[in-house]
Amino acid sequence: MNSSVYIIPFSVDFSHPEDYFIFMFHILFATSVALLAGSVIIGIVATGSLLSQNRFIFMLNTSISDTLTGLSVYYLGLFDVQEGYPSRNGTYHLLPSLLGVNIMTFMFAQFDRYCAVCHPFFYGRFISRSFVTVVCVYCWFHVYTQILVQNVVPVSKAMQIYTFSIVSLQIIVVTKVAMTIKLYIVAQFQLARDPPGEERENKKESLKIIIVVVICFLILWCPSFINIIIRSTTPFGLLSRNEATNLFAIMARFNALTTPALYVWASPALRAAVLRAVWCKVLAKSTLRVDCAQPVPHFTKP
Repeated sequence: MNSSVYIIPFSVDFSHPEDYFIFMFHILFATSVALLAGSVIIGIVATGSLLSQNRFIFMLNTSISDTLTGLSVYYLGLFDVQEGYPSRNGTYHLLPSLLGVNIMTFMFAQFDRYCAVCHPFFYGRFISRSFVTVVCVYCWFHVYTQILVQNVVPVSKAMQIYTFSIVSLQIIVVTKVAMTIKLYIVAQFQLARDPPGEERENKKESLKIIIVVVICFLILWCPSFINIIIRSTTPFGLLSRNEATNLFAIMARFNALTTPALYVWASPALRAAVLRAVWCKVLAKSTLRVDCAQPVPHFTKP
């Protein structure tokens, strides 16, 4: 009895010099994302003072998604994969939907920071770490329940669900833009009224992180979003050979690298935690040992 084994071809055929660049780029990109976002996960989980703060729970959730996004590039970027309708060697939208988890997490994180700054008494009484954890779990449940339904219904219904998800994302993007503007106004005026102290600096740091991260996310993700809308509603739009050569998809996946990098850059506490919990144990250099001796700043407020 003869049996045939289907082997998925590489994303490029290595017939041009740029093919080697594309292939190596995705290897380096996937490795960099997995190392950086994975370091953020370990740093937060290994540091109790960070894990007790709500804003770092949101960072942990996006970093888990970013790490998985980086690992997914080993498949989406190295092999001939085309998601969507029709699909070729696709993952039933499971891997691209990791960005959807981040979109929802950022939206809830914006509401969280707004309540923490503008309504501190309500926030301190009702928004607990358990509540934030449930919200983060819901982001995963919402995205992948929708994907599950989309994959089990007929193609015509799946296309309708896909269109509905695009419309929903438009609403979320508009909400994120509005909240970013609102948070910027809050950062400019309300924090100036707070007395100097650790709590004020903590609020300023958290607002700076969420505003900068969301702006970068929208800049990198919106071109892909617009192209998807154009392709779904008109005969126009750019269609790439596969995911590895889709410039818009590459830009969107770049969020998985910029987001943890911005976390580490903007938060001294997280930077110290990542250094102490991860890189001091990996790189045995004298200069790092000095930095590792510095304790992670402790905050009592979420």
